[in-house]
Amino acid sequence: MKRPVIHPDRDKAFATGAYTDAVLIDGWLYVSGQASVDFNTSAFVLGTIEEETTRTLQNIQTIIETAGGQMDQVVKCTVHLADISDFDRYNTVYAGFFTGVKPARTTVQSVLAEGIKVEIDCVAKIA
Repeated sequence: MKRPVIHPDRDKAFATGAYTDAVLIDGWLYVSGQASVDFNTSAFVLGTIEEETTRTLQNIQTIIETAGGQMDQVVKCTVHLADISDFDRYNTVYAGFFTGVKPARTTVQSVLAEGIKVEIDCVAKIA
């Protein structure tokens, strides 16, 4: 049975209805693309690539913990950068969120909405 996992700070008035923050099924957690968002208002919080990467990964961490997991259970990430020249700066922040075996990862340059610099989705094995 699949169940939704919603960021605990998400203001339900701002829910899109088109997707779920994450879906948990058979011990696998699929986290939708996340960005530097204030979940209380659903507003993007723009900043440096380091600031946006930090907030994005903190949001992902909260979603994973809400599902009963930890960041070290992430097995795959897909990362979209608005400017691939930010890679080294983003990568330094990203590396700090994972210990032990790092997740498999794809990082590409993409056109991102609302001026954001980074969007990350991931898959984690919970349990």
